[in-house]
Amino acid sequence: MNDMTRKFPKITPEGLDSLRERIGVKIENTVEPWCYEATRDNIRHYAHGIGDDNPLWCDPEYAKTTKYGDVIALPSFLFSTSRIISGYVGGLPGVHAMWSGSDWHWMKPVTRNTELRTVAYLKDLVEHDTRFAGRAVQQIYHVDFYDAKTGDQLAEADSWCFRTDRDEAREKGTKYTEAKAKGVRKYSQEELDEYYKLYEAETVRGAEKRYWDDVQVGDALPDMLKGPMTVTGFIAYAQGWGGLYIRANKIAWQLQQKHPSAGIKNRFGIPDCPERVHWEEEFALEVGAPGAYDYGPERASWLTHHVTNWMGDDGFLQKAKCQVRRHNPEGDIIVIKGEVVRKFEEGGKYLVEIAQQAHQQDDELSAMGSCIVELPKR
Repeated sequence: MNDMTRKFPKITPEGLDSLRERIGVKIENTVEPWCYEATRDNIRHYAHGIGDDNPLWCDPEYAKTTKYGDVIALPSFLFSTSRIISGYVGGLPGVHAMWSGSDWHWMKPVTRNTELRTVAYLKDLVEHDTRFAGRAVQQIYHVDFYDAKTGDQLAEADSWCFRTDRDEAREKGTKYTEAKAKGVRKYSQEELDEYYKLYEAETVRGAEKRYWDDVQVGDALPDMLKGPMTVTGFIAYAQGWGGLYIRANKIAWQLQQKHPSAGIKNRFGIPDCPERVHWEEEFALEVGAPGAYDYGPERASWLTHHVTNWMGDDGFLQKAKCQVRRHNPEGDIIVIKGEVVRKFEEGGKYLVEIAQQAHQQDDELSAMGSCIVELPKR
């Protein structure tokens, strides 16, 4: 590739050296989060953004009947309280960032109207060779989440983005060669109706306790459907989660003045945010993706939704890990499967481990994960 065909900045040794100097350094003056507080509306908007209608998060009248006495935040809501955990990366200006996974540990439930405070730092950089874009850098952040008023720690998490060369991904990447060759797939109503049976069958365990005593290794969780993927769905998630760079008018201009690489010119010659890979097909193709695609934190939130439906109001999601394996472009349909793989006691708590996999309509692996759930014992 010569300089005439290059459109975007690339990963350089100097850029990596500069970024390594930030490892372990607390990030000061982090970008303002989408949500400072776990209000009723903020919780509901996030839940609806992932297609989750669990009344424990969404219905105060129902929630009054639970041990919490009010709505609580779904575990993945915390994505909306930190741009860092959601993929707002520093360094390597103009180099594409793809959110690719997270590893969460929750200590306490987030109750209604809790005000959140976060502490974040760059944890590590790991170089990889990928099919998507050749050389890539895995940029790992750590974030601690606190109740701003009491100081109690509520959760901690690592998340990581892969920084990739947009031009290399577009011109030489092989990960999506076959998918692009297939072209646009159009579904029949009969095919869609078959998938929609999973929506019809989806149940929330709710008030019916799931006891640790009754769970066995090998038990399967009900399959969960997500999709079909549409730009409307991606935007619905952004409404609840807030996105990373979505700004309007003067505030967009201010962001671009501070971070010029956050304003990539569109077909009108106007600087616009890199996040438009999620709704602008043309730009998504320019960075090597198979089309406009879903958000990474959205994918992680689907996996935790799968488990919270299963565990019921009296379960507590203690840990969850998600690894994103491919983009989910418009038109994809995702089915999430899970299985209990371990049952154990630890520190006086009764726990089960669940392994999860999400595949798209052609049976390609979209994401994989695992969870640790605390359940009541008889």
